[in-house]
Amino acid sequence: MSDTSLIVGPFNRVEGDLEIRLDVADGRVTAAYANSPLFRGFERILLGKPPTEALTITPRICGICSISQSVAAARALADAAGVTPSVEGEKIAVLMHAVENLADHITHFHLFFMPDFTRPIYQGRGWYNKAVERFTAMQGSGLRAATDARARLFHIVGLLGGKWPHTLAIQPGGATKAPTSRDKIRIATDLKTFRRYLETQLFGAPLEAFVNLSTVAELDSWATGDVGLFLQIANDLGLNEAGRGEGRYLSFGAYPSASGPMFKQGTWANGARGDFDPALIREDLSHAWMLGDTAHPTRGQTLPDEDMGEDGYSWCKAPRLNDEVFETGALARQIVDGHPLAVALAQEASVRARIFGRVLEVARTQIALERHVAQIDPSQSFMEPVVIPDDGEGSGLVEAARGALGHWVQFRGGEITSYQIIAPTTWNFSPRDSNGVPGPVEAALVGAPVGEGEDTPISVQHIVRSFDPCMVCTVH
Repeated sequence: MSDTSLIVGPFNRVEGDLEIRLDVADGRVTAAYANSPLFRGFERILLGKPPTEALTITPRICGICSISQSVAAARALADAAGVTPSVEGEKIAVLMHAVENLADHITHFHLFFMPDFTRPIYQGRGWYNKAVERFTAMQGSGLRAATDARARLFHIVGLLGGKWPHTLAIQPGGATKAPTSRDKIRIATDLKTFRRYLETQLFGAPLEAFVNLSTVAELDSWATGDVGLFLQIANDLGLNEAGRGEGRYLSFGAYPSASGPMFKQGTWANGARGDFDPALIREDLSHAWMLGDTAHPTRGQTLPDEDMGEDGYSWCKAPRLNDEVFETGALARQIVDGHPLAVALAQEASVRARIFGRVLEVARTQIALERHVAQIDPSQSFMEPVVIPDDGEGSGLVEAARGALGHWVQFRGGEITSYQIIAPTTWNFSPRDSNGVPGPVEAALVGAPVGEGEDTPISVQHIVRSFDPCMVCTVH
């Protein structure tokens, strides 16, 4: 194949709009340029609004991770007001947030990622007929089971939040719903039902058996459930070599509690865990269609460049931590938290590793939530009174399903003067920075095979979807 350039996009089964330019030589991607082509302007919309309007507006950035946005906004306002949410109210926020992330992982695995393996290109593979039976869009038995389990799990959010998406139940002082002892029983029952689905369908075995895996060799022996089918597919197609990243990972820490977060905060680079310092975050604008200079979000602006300067190729900014590229997401969370299987997959940094990081987190979160619900005390207060000052600034750093999410707010005279958001996909699908260093997905696509006549290479689709992009969250 001669040297060529491909424009791939829009992608189906990706949340929002995505376009990627590929330079191809000798049947392999030699460079990739990820473009978020839709500017949405939420950071501009918030200017001049009362600070509490962030609780209403920011969840509408996205319809599938709206609770993540809600929690980040509530924490930013609590930080600005110098208050701590009610202990029990924070437990409710954690429960709702974790349920949304669980549902997101299930949606990604069954509805976004696995249907790729039902394509006719794979006909004749030993696993193909089973994949078609389980994962064919709108028809597969695995998809039907997953969507039913997801809907039942969301009963918890309906009970505590009144609706999903865009609930207003999570506030700077805690949560608006004070559950009763009867509510606790209902929530525990919903979680028990979801565990039954996970153990009979996704894992085909007790969750604890998967959580207890500690090496890649042990993982390679897993043969049950949809997870076992994915492993067979991944090993047959070499997905342990596809989409390899740089091996640098970031987590803001997930689900706070009095004893510390459920999953730890930190970084992972060069085979070792490190501390996370939010002061070292910068947003590079050199290849974004934005005006302004590289800056920390507290000093950043969102000024669209209508002329789309010659160096720009995306509406997405390029977040960096201490001038380095970091991948974020479920795999990153589990590596930073120190789970031995995730750590064993850290250097693999592949399509296979990202999917197994996600299903590992499903199992660990389910087990943790069962303990979490038991600790909720209905006799206590679930909301602390909060007075938002006229002047203030604060930040809210959380973990959405796709990774590190940050809100930074400043307000004066009761009006927002600055609101900056860095979403997980902003990290993962960032353009190049001023040093020419590509973002995580751009780097992961280098080396992907492109077959003769392929205008939307299947290998590229697997790699892109392994990051589970949410493009509507990416550009504000």
